[in-house]
Amino acid sequence: MSKFRKQHMPIEWHDVVDTENIQPAAEATLREKSLLVGRVGLMMLSVGTAAWRVRASMNKISRALGIVCVADIGLLSIEYTCMESGETFTNALSLSTTGINTDKLTELEAFTDGFAERADRYSIEQFHTILDKFQSMPANYKAINLALAAALACCGFTFLLGGGLVEMILAFFGAGVGQFVRKKLIERHITLLANVTAGVAAACTTYVLLMKAAESLLDVSAVHQAGYICSMLFIIPGFPLITGGLDLAKLDIRSGLERITYAVLIIGMATLTGAMLAYAFSFHPSEFTEQAIDDRLKISFRLIASFCGVYGFSFLYNSKRKMAFTAGLIGMVANTLRLELIDFTSIPVPMAAFIGALSSGLLASLIRERTVYPRITLTVPSIVIMVPGMFMYKAVYYLGNNDMTSASLWLGKAILIVASLPLGIVFARIFTDKNFRKSS
Repeated sequence: MSKFRKQHMPIEWHDVVDTENIQPAAEATLREKSLLVGRVGLMMLSVGTAAWRVRASMNKISRALGIVCVADIGLLSIEYTCMESGETFTNALSLSTTGINTDKLTELEAFTDGFAERADRYSIEQFHTILDKFQSMPANYKAINLALAAALACCGFTFLLGGGLVEMILAFFGAGVGQFVRKKLIERHITLLANVTAGVAAACTTYVLLMKAAESLLDVSAVHQAGYICSMLFIIPGFPLITGGLDLAKLDIRSGLERITYAVLIIGMATLTGAMLAYAFSFHPSEFTEQAIDDRLKISFRLIASFCGVYGFSFLYNSKRKMAFTAGLIGMVANTLRLELIDFTSIPVPMAAFIGALSSGLLASLIRERTVYPRITLTVPSIVIMVPGMFMYKAVYYLGNNDMTSASLWLGKAILIVASLPLGIVFARIFTDKNFRKSS
């Protein structure tokens, strides 16, 4: 068997700078300054943040080093040019894959914010050594921890979509198994579509087997098949959907389209896998039966379920517990507000989603003044639970059954809601961040 050979060759950063040069970074050559700017941008890109934030970080480093930098940023690559005293240096850097790591994002933000104070004291080599430490930061959680987090999130999601206790229990185990399988495959660098397919298949199969066992042994009604879809919702790529919308709002068209395309790839593969398995198992998930719960009690349950959903999803983004707890509190308020608006007012569902996302962004901005967390690490996890994964699945399910009318209906609903969520975050930033609301 031939040895595995990496398609994307790693960059040995210490080999491309003068390791013996101990002069301050501000006095280094344009080439060395530019490579440091590029590395910071690439590391910011690798943690899943939007192009606007990547460019802002590169700008902070550039200004501190006394150079000008312009960059074209995509999902996996950066092409940029740095200029100083009539000289120019152009470079292109790329990643092998993308992911989300809010903990590393927080550390990188702190690094860029404090860079100007150290640019006259630290050498380029010393800065690369600091970045090495960020690069090698281990994940905060093991596969079993992430499996439990996904299980908790999808269990909460199930209740919010209208499921009862049986559906919640089955979705808990299905999502837990699915996330565990996917995480193990990611650790082995299995490619995107393969790990998505395997994770969703494991989740859906677990739900089906447990449901069949419950029907045979406990005489559970087949009506509880409705929760089948909820077991795979841990796979919905809320982060790239939201950051893609943010990039489009800031006219980073390339990055926005690439992120949304990436999200559509995952959604398409996940929903197609779920629909095919439902057909293979002769499983027919229908609408949830209405739960007879007092309105005041329902609000309490929604608050708890929303917190659990956001808290669990935050773990999947490698957020530390305190950060996840903070995002959970924001999501608890914002998502419950959205659901109450839908139930007790005539506001259309997309408008309710916009208001929910707007409230999430405003709360995150308020909390941001008292914490070190970047807004995006709080806002995106808090509204991921609002992404209509159920609608997306139904669109693909009906499409597979050649029911174009129903497929178009559910797809249209999903698109309107998905478009409303980043718009809510965008306007929250416009209201609270003068740098974001200016085009320059």
